This record gives sequence, C-alpha cells and structure tokens, in this order.
Amino acid sequence: MKKALLSIACLGSVTAFAQKTDSVKTSSVEEVVLTASRKKENIKEVPSSITIVNEKQIQSQISVNSDISSILQYTVPSLGPSSGQTSNSGQTLRGRQVLVLIDGIPQSTPLRNGARDIRSIDPSVIERIEVIKGSSSIYGNGADGGIINYITKKNTSDKKITGVSQVGITGQPYGGTLGARASQFLAGKSGKFDYALSLAYERTGYMKDGDGVHLTPTYSPAKMDNYNGMLKIGFDINKNQRVEASYIGYASKSDLNLGLKTGKYGITPSIGEGIGQGLETTPQGTPRNHNFRLTYDNSQIFKNTSLNINAYSQDFRTVYGYSNTFLNGGQSNIISKKYGVRANFDTQIFNHQNAQLEVIYGADILNDQTVQKLEDGRYWTPDMNMTNIAPFALFKLDLFKKITIKGGLRYENMKVKVGDFNTLSSLKADGTFTQSIFVKGGDLEYNALVGNIGVRYNINNALNLFSSFSQSYSINELGRILRTSTESTISNLEAKPIIVNNYEFGATGQITKWLNYEVTSYVSTSKLGASFIQSADRAITIQRSPEVVYGVEGYLHFSPSKWVKFGGSYSWLEGITSLNNDGDYSAKINNSRISAPKILAYVQLQPTKALSVGLDMLHSFEQDRFTPNAKTGLYTYGEGYVPENTIFNFRSSYQINSNWKASLGIENLFNRTYQPAIAWWNARDTEFVNALGMRGTFMVEYKF
Repeated sequence: MKKALLSIACLGSVTAFAQKTDSVKTSSVEEVVLTASRKKENIKEVPSSITIVNEKQIQSQISVNSDISSILQYTVPSLGPSSGQTSNSGQTLRGRQVLVLIDGIPQSTPLRNGARDIRSIDPSVIERIEVIKGSSSIYGNGADGGIINYITKKNTSDKKITGVSQVGITGQPYGGTLGARASQFLAGKSGKFDYALSLAYERTGYMKDGDGVHLTPTYSPAKMDNYNGMLKIGFDINKNQRVEASYIGYASKSDLNLGLKTGKYGITPSIGEGIGQGLETTPQGTPRNHNFRLTYDNSQIFKNTSLNINAYSQDFRTVYGYSNTFLNGGQSNIISKKYGVRANFDTQIFNHQNAQLEVIYGADILNDQTVQKLEDGRYWTPDMNMTNIAPFALFKLDLFKKITIKGGLRYENMKVKVGDFNTLSSLKADGTFTQSIFVKGGDLEYNALVGNIGVRYNINNALNLFSSFSQSYSINELGRILRTSTESTISNLEAKPIIVNNYEFGATGQITKWLNYEVTSYVSTSKLGASFIQSADRAITIQRSPEVVYGVEGYLHFSPSKWVKFGGSYSWLEGITSLNNDGDYSAKINNSRISAPKILAYVQLQPTKALSVGLDMLHSFEQDRFTPNAKTGLYTYGEGYVPENTIFNFRSSYQINSNWKASLGIENLFNRTYQPAIAWWNARDTEFVNALGMRGTFMVEYKF
C-alpha cells in the first residue's frame, strides 16, 4: 500500500495555482530562507516546498484582517482553514500538527496542545513568515506537518532613527462592532549599536454574522484587547562577532459579556445573547506570552567555521472559557515555560569552482514545563517536565552550480517527569460523572535517530526539480492522554511517540518573465499516528494507529504587465489509517486533520503608481467522507459533512506621498452568512456557529 501511494506522490503532475500579492517578484532568485537549515540560504538550494509570506503581503492582509491565522489561510495552500476564533483547532499543515516558532523560539505546547500557538503574535511586528512544509526534526518536538516560523522585524538602516506609525479602525454595518488598532515601529543604528522597537495595540468590537447576529462567545475574539511589544538591541563587537538580545511579548484578554444560546447542528447556529450573561470569571485569551532571546554570532570562530548560539526562554499562559464537562465546571489554563539553548557550528569543508561542501553541526537543549489547571487549583493534567538533548549534523553539497544535495541526522533524547495527580470526574453521555482516580507519576523516556536527505536539480530557469525524504519525532499529546487516564500508573499508559516519514517530489520554475509555477506531491507515513476521536462517553480521546497522508499542491503566478498580476493555488490531501494494525487502510483519518481541497485565487491591479487594488478568493470544496450513524442520523466528532464555500476579500491602498499611505480592506465582501469548516466537522450543537460577516478595515500609515 505504501509503495503504491509513494508512486502516486512521485508522479504528481497536476495543473495548480498559488496565491501571491502585489509584492511578489517575477523571480525568486534573490529570495532567502532561514528556517530550512537554521542559517540563511538561497531558496533555490532547498530541496523541498517552502512558502514565504513577505512583509508587503502581511501588510496587505492586515488591511483585511489582522488575525494571523486568517492571514495564513489566504497565503499558505496546504494549511487548514481558520476557525475564526482564538483557537486554531483543525488548522493543520498537510494533515498533521505544525510547530510554530517566533525567531526560532518554540510557541507550540506539544505536551498539551492548546491550539493557541498560531495566534501568539501581532502581525505588525513580523518581517516575514517562513512555512516549511512536510515533517521536520530540525527544531525538535512537534513538527509532524512542518514548521511556521515568524521572523520579526529588525533594523535595516544606518540612520539613528527610522519608523512606521499605523492607526486604523474596523467595523461592520451593525451597531457596537467598531474596533481600533495602532502600532509603532522604530529602528536605528548608532556606532556599533543598533535597535528595533515595536508596540502594537488592538481593541476589537462585538463580532456579528452576515445577518447582524452576535457570534458565539465560545473562543470568541470579540471585545478583546490585544497587546504586542518587541525590543531588540544588537552590538557588533567587530566585523566577525555580534551579540543581540531581544524580548517579544504578546497578550490578549476578552471582556465579552455574552451568554451562549445553543443551536442545533446543521440547522440553527449557536449564538451569543443576553449582554451581561457571560459565565467566565477570568477573561478568555492569552494573558501572557513572554519570549526572551540572547544570540551570539562569530563568522570565523576558527578556520572556515562560524558559530551561532541562541539561548531563549518562553513563559506562556492561556485561559479557556467556562466548561461544564467536568464535575462542578470551571475554566482551565495551560501554563508552559521553556528554556533552551541552540548551538550551531558551520564549517566549509571545501569550496571549489564546481563543488562546495559545508557541514552544520551542534546540539539543542530544551526544558519544557507544561501543566493544565483549573482556576480553582484542580489539576486537569499533572505537572510535566521534559528535558530534550539532541545532537545533530547536517551537510550540504553543491555541484556545478545546479545540483544541491542535503542531508542530516538528529538524535532525540527526551525524558519527561510526570507528577502524581487525581483525574477530574468528567461528564458521561448518560449525564453521570466518571470516577476520579489517583495516578502515580513517574519518568518516561523517549529516544530515536531521525534523518533527512534531499536533492534539488536546477536544470534551467524554467525547470527545477526537487525530491526529499524527511522525518519528525513527537511526543504525542501526553497531557490529554494523562487527563483521561484509566490506569493508576504511568508505566501502563499508551504514550508512545509519533515518528513521521515524509516523501516529497516537486518542480518549480519561471517559464517566462511573467509566469512562474510550482507543483508538489507528497506522502507521509507513521507506524503509530494520533487522531482525536469521540468516545462513547462523549470525551475526546486519542486514537493510535498506522497512518498514511498524501496530497498535491501548487501555484501559478502571472505578471504580464506592471499594472496587473493574477494567479492562485490549489491543494488537495487525503488521509487513511489501519485501525486494527492489519494492513487494511480502508478507514479514513477524520476531518479534524484532513481539510477539504481549496483554491486560493487573486487579482492585483495597479492602474496608477499610487493606487493598488486587489481581490482575493478562497474556495473550499465539499467534503463528504463519512456517513452518519444509521440509528441516530448524527455524525460523530470530526466526521461531519462540510459543504463547499466561497469567500471574497477586497484590499486596496493609496500612496499619498513618500511618507503617507492609506489602505482599505473588506473581509467577506458580499456579506455571506455561512459556517466555518470546523462548525461542520465538529458535529456538535454548541460548536455549530456562523462565521464573521462583512467587516471593513481602514488604516493610515506614516513612514519616516
């Protein structure tokens, strides 16, 4: 079965489309990527599919919606659709979990995945977003589907001070929906010192659907205060050495005061009503996400060798809404603290005219302390303390300025200390509660050798071929397994890791000065994957079984003249599993991971040098992969039918002069009343919700 699917992936010949915006160049020759090899390199040297969302694209999308999960769904073909809420549940990459980084600092909480990692920074501070698609071990635990790395802004000028100021308002054609945002970026250089400072604030109003009805208060981004701050200070010791210290902080808190009126799945959406009836005692959101980083670079630590050391820490807490699924109800928090060091040596082995070889080697050390607790102090998961020490070595061989061969090995060595705890009594389908049990803690150990190998052959401008094999290694949602324990000791639990093998083949190129393309096919396999399913007692549990995920994606980008650009992307994937581990892959991975095929399309017009207008379209196809229960007629979690859907967004900007610019964006241009994909596949009354109706954003920017 796997051989057959791998053959399908290697054939991968489809006509496909990918979204670009007014900022896209007609050639990617000068594009560089930092994340793929932990160092800056030309994108034409990378033997895998990468999406880079640059600063102009980000700014253009901010004029429509500043929610970064929305920005990514319109710019990354193989990323699942946004929920439109504070949670990024279901927003998988190629059908698997994604590792989110900010300047290389991990934001994801794989020990207890809270689905708040994508929405962990304000987009105004981001210089570019690099999305590495396919399983990867290069940054450690959690990158089964790939990596999203938010790379923040830095100083790029020799002036003592430069800056960008932005103010804007948002609103819908209904009362009470007015919101506002403002951001300030300052940067400069004085002697050997340079700095970058950013502050951003956003206040959202009530959010309503296309009929002017309040959206559900569950995971709602309405009536929320969002804060973001960044400070970077760098010092050039000499021409070879540099140190840099940075802080990036994000916080979001909601004072939404709506009660929940539960609807009926597939018929009537759940909505917010009754101002003043909110159940939360603590504001929903992420009250803190503090990231500190200290970097040392030496381009000549010894002959032909450079050194990069990153020391970092993260302090994260997120708060969820009220839930009555456990005895006495309440709100829960996920609290995570990370401390880590990454050390990279980069040695040029030889550098001849037709052959260059370099080796990157070093080690990563990470300590991750995660727990999920209720506001009243009860533990939903035990304290989990993971230490990961991972030495690695990567090599890159360039031949004849056309062929690049890359490979590497990484040894994962993880130890997790689990504290003693009592499980919570949770609500069962018959209205009774399960019995709380005591679980004796202990130590869990994981280790594995994972690797990658890839080849890229740049035949000419019109045809570049790449093929790769890569692996990832992840501890599977340990917290969720532990909090639903039925065993009294850690040693009896099913907590084996996930190892994913990813195979990819693709082609990219620039056929003419005004047409470039990429098409990619892939297969990823795991001997013991993990999917969320609903148990007989309504609880969401984890199903462990062999898996295969495969798909295709690609883009076409046309720029026939200076004043018009258009194009789009297409992505499709499927996932199958062997429930009994008997080689029968007739069962399908549910829709919580396998999103519907989607088309992203755009047109960008610039009739004058100052004026730019664009239209984006997102079309999700119908997803009818499962049948409802024969007796009840109801779908189970993750298997709900998802209808097709098409949404248009409008964005525009006018460059008043060299300093001033105004922009106007309209989300859901035709004010459609519809439900996001998660509302359908969730197949639960409380989760059947409408999406945001038409909303406009007007912004003014001053650059100096």
